[in-house]
Parts: sequence; structure tokens; C-alpha cells
Amino acid sequence: MNHFESYLLQWYDQNKRRLPWRENPTSYHVWLSEIMLQQTRVETVKSYYERFLKKLPDIHSLAKASEEVYTKLWEGLGYYSRVQNLHKGAVQIMEDFGGTMPSTYQDLLKIAGIGPYTAAAIASIAFGQKIPAIDGNLLRIFARLTAYKESIKTERAKKEASAFFSPKMMSNRPGDFNQALMDLGSNICTPKTKPNCNACPLRPYCMSQQTGTQLDYPITPPKKERTTEKRFLLRIHDQEHMLIRKRPNKGILAGLYEFPNFSYTSEEEAQNQALSFIKSLDFVPIQVSKLPLHRHIFTHKEWMIEGLDIFIETPPSTPQKKEEYIWANMVDITNFYTIPSAFSPYLKI
Repeated sequence: MNHFESYLLQWYDQNKRRLPWRENPTSYHVWLSEIMLQQTRVETVKSYYERFLKKLPDIHSLAKASEEVYTKLWEGLGYYSRVQNLHKGAVQIMEDFGGTMPSTYQDLLKIAGIGPYTAAAIASIAFGQKIPAIDGNLLRIFARLTAYKESIKTERAKKEASAFFSPKMMSNRPGDFNQALMDLGSNICTPKTKPNCNACPLRPYCMSQQTGTQLDYPITPPKKERTTEKRFLLRIHDQEHMLIRKRPNKGILAGLYEFPNFSYTSEEEAQNQALSFIKSLDFVPIQVSKLPLHRHIFTHKEWMIEGLDIFIETPPSTPQKKEEYIWANMVDITNFYTIPSAFSPYLKI
């Protein structure tokens, strides 16, 4: 063990975060947690992880689960393509690997939804392979340690970071090495605030700290501006039911459920589309009121949602000419249909 690794692991042993997926780091547990943690805060993931694992405790149960089951367990986490790929991966493991998670980095990359970072995390934490798991934390630490003069948002930067950390993984604790760097990046070498260099075990090796330029790194390209889209939503309901439909299986929020809604550019266009939709249904609104404005932010897009609350008498089982829609009672919406957070503020009648 070299001094770099020794200092890092000593710090980790004393300061590591107590996380549920670290208690029994099987390949399935590591895989599930790493997918959940993509673009999601650790504190948010904890309860979702435990609930998901209670219902779908292994690869076999996940592979057998229906779309309604696994998306409902994911409800509120966002980025639903993650759980869809998780399910595809489980089916693939059952079919191609006899139901056992492959143990090599190269085979892990063959699984749907598993990229280089996740493969490295599983290989190192669950199977003890000496492969750096290069994520945003490790890239930021690498950039500050080496005063890296180029953008970290490139494949070249990832390769150079991997080449930097690989020879330092000399002990039989590669999983702890990666998790130590993850914790260091989360708690000490932080992205948006001044890093706590005095508490960093790698301070003797940090070029940017020695020159007082920590905040100059990492170098990243300017973020793309989010586009804004106006959407008009119709919350049509009686005392116990709401009108919903399943979104297409491709594209944003694929396969999830939504209220009738559409994009628009002008108030006149929104009112005309809403009126046309309401006229196509076989009932008359009893009460109509305006819904509060809701903003929902995706990675590269923002929805500005407004609309109408439309109270009706008890509707027929299926609206004529609207076969893609469902009159769902609130019990089924709670237990069965997955409503993403873009629309969930409008669930309360």
C-alpha cells in the first residue's frame, strides 16, 4: 500500500458515511444504489432504496416484475429511463448470464443501462477488481490534485483520471478506495463551496491547494441554457376518479401516466385546444376553475404548467373517442398508476 492510498483509506475508515447499500454490498445492491444515485441526492435515495429492495429483493424478482410495479416503486425519483433500463438489465442477466450478475468489468458493460462508471463501481465494490469508478466526484478530485488545465467533461479527462488513480489502488480494498473518493468529493472536496482542504487526507498531494487555486478547478464548459415550454393541463374529475392516460413508450417520461395536457404558445391557442378537448367528451362540466401555476425542471428543459380544474358528474367507464384515456379511481392512482412529479402536484382533488 502506498502513502496516497494509506492516507485515503485511514480517513475513510474514520469518516465513511453509513449508507444502507454499504451494509451488504452484493452486486445487485451496488447496481441498484448506483442507478438510483445518478443525478439524485443520497438522502433522497435511502428510503427509495429500502422500499425497492423490500419489494424486489433480487435480480430474479426485478426481471419478473411488471412495468407498473417497478415504475411505481420509482415514483418521485425522476429520470424514469433509469428504472426501465434496470429492468431490461435484469431480464438480460436472466437470459444471457443464467440469473447471475457477471463479475468482470467487460461483461458488466454488456448489460443494458450499465456504463463505464457503474460497471467499475460494481466490479470494485462487489467483486474486488482494481478499477477506478470515474464519476463527477473523482473527476473533480483528480482535477484539483493535478491542477488539470482542460475540461473534465471529455472522454480524454476520464481516461487520464483513471490512469492517475489506477496505480494507486494497490491494496485489496479497491471498493473502499472508490467509495473513499466518493465520500471525499461529497464532504470535503465539494463542488460549489470552498473545499475543506485542512481536513483532506490528500492535501500533501494536491497541486491546486499548494498554489491556492482550488476554486479554479475543475474546468467545465458553460452549461447549455434550458428551453422553456408552456403546457396547458386539464384536471378532469368527479369525487373519486380522474381522467389520465399513458404516455408514449419513447421520449420524455416514457410509459408513465399523465393528465390531458398539451403545449401551446398563446393563451388563445390554449383556450381553443382545451375547449375542443372538452367538447369531444360526453359530459358537461359542473364547475371549472383555474389551476395554480407549476414549474417542472428537467435537465435541459423547463415546463411551465397551468390549466383548468374541471369537475364533472360520474363519467362513463371510457370517454367516447378518447380510448387512450382511463377513468382511474384514486386508490388505483395511489397504488398502481405512476404519475411523475411533473404532474403530481395536481393529484389532490
